This record gives sequence, C-alpha cells and structure tokens, in this order.
Amino acid sequence: MGKTSLQDLGKRERQIAEAVYRLGEASVADVRSEIADAPTYSTVRTMLTLLVDKKVLRKRQEGKRHLFRPATPHETARKSAFRNLVSTFFAEQPVEALATLLDVSGELNDEDLDRMNQMIEEARRENR
Repeated sequence: MGKTSLQDLGKRERQIAEAVYRLGEASVADVRSEIADAPTYSTVRTMLTLLVDKKVLRKRQEGKRHLFRPATPHETARKSAFRNLVSTFFAEQPVEALATLLDVSGELNDEDLDRMNQMIEEARRENR
C-alpha cells in the first residue's frame, strides 16, 4: 500500500493524525487527551494502527507502550496540505491565498510584514 496524504483521510483519522503531528510522538493516551470528545481507547488504538498501515504514521515500542510519530516531516506535510488548499479553494492562485491570509490575519506587526517582504524578495531573486 502506498503512502496516504492527510487530505485523503476521514475526519476522525485526520484529527488523530493531526494530534500526533502536534505532539511529535504520542501514545494512545496522549492522543486521547489531545482530542476534544475523543473516542474510546481501543478505537484510537485501532485508528492509529490503521494510520501506520496507510504509512501516515510510524510506530515504535517502548516497554509495553506503543508510540506513534509522523511518517512524513511536518514541513513536508504542511506544504502538501497548503498546495491542496490553494488548488481547491483558490483556483491554484497563490496570490489569492495570500490576500485571504492577510485579510483574516488581523493586525500584523511590522516584524511580520518585514519577514513577508524578505520572503517575497527572496522569491524574486530565485525566479530570475
């Protein structure tokens, strides 16, 4: 079975995978405590095992506990999710995604705006 992306998961699977991403590495109990209105322990354990089978997570054993961690680095998963978001909601127009981000971000301080400017300048240099 090939690797499954987070976008291809069901709502509860995605919620559990996102909890593991936030925690970095987690036991079943850790995941349950991270999720509001969490399913039963055995349900979470089963779903974590399914996410390992789908190659979304990896598992290691520490004593009697099983610990789960992301199979894909957080940055890679984040970029993939954002590409999907831009494609789905912004007709593959990153400028529209940026405009919406600026619109919903509230007040950005000068440091945030300077950092964005630096990124834009770096992108300009790379595109030449």
